[in-house]
Amino acid sequence: MSVTPWISLTTDYGLVDGFVAACHGVIARIAPAARVIDVTHQVPPADVRRGAAVLAQTVPYLPVGVHVAVVDPGVGTARRGVALATPGGLLVGPDNGLLPDAADALGGVTAAVELTEPRWLATRVSATFHGRDVFAPVAARLALGAPLTEAGPPVDPAGLVRLPPPVVARDAEGFTAEVLTVDGFGNVQLAAPAELLDPLPAAVRVSPPAPAPARSAMRGRIFGDAPAGSLVVYVDSAALVAVAVNGGRAADLLGVAAGDLLRVAG
Repeated sequence: MSVTPWISLTTDYGLVDGFVAACHGVIARIAPAARVIDVTHQVPPADVRRGAAVLAQTVPYLPVGVHVAVVDPGVGTARRGVALATPGGLLVGPDNGLLPDAADALGGVTAAVELTEPRWLATRVSATFHGRDVFAPVAARLALGAPLTEAGPPVDPAGLVRLPPPVVARDAEGFTAEVLTVDGFGNVQLAAPAELLDPLPAAVRVSPPAPAPARSAMRGRIFGDAPAGSLVVYVDSAALVAVAVNGGRAADLLGVAAGDLLRVAG
């Protein structure tokens, strides 16, 4: 692979501590010409599904490069560190379900390796900070054009850990779908493709888990299609069904979080 000067970082490290800076520093020491894009470091701690969704929905819009993702509650256990090649770039991180959806968004995994080559890692690898000691140095070397095959032995892409598919169930009156993410604005993204909205009327009912009451909503294209303070069901920028409040927070109004089931029906 030719030299790729772009590296992206997606983590649950937050910004209170020096974890992100340490990863930046390792990259800068090895590949000082690399340009780093911080996707987010505010993934909820250990929320692999949210990290996977954010990564998959973002990488298609980034420059071709090396994408590092670290949401890794199993750090230090037998879970593998891996690097994946795709037609649209490279992905580096734990083999815990965090990377495959992003790999699919970049064209699918064409090759994969386990990160075991000591020369590619920190001299001392912390048991609890693989972002700094494993993933960042591997990403930097890949950004410099080092061959993926030198990072470790090959891995069968079919054996990569994948997250269970989110719940989506269609019926005669509408559909029930798992809350995939809640963004910083409180908008609720469902694991439901846009076409599930097509047969529904302009006025719908949105039902959170019991005992919370069902609420009236309207189908719209933008937030402003609903009156201020009212619910709108729309297709978001990832082409998924989402629920928002015009001027408010749908997640708070509905009392839902990632993993809950939400029903939308006419």
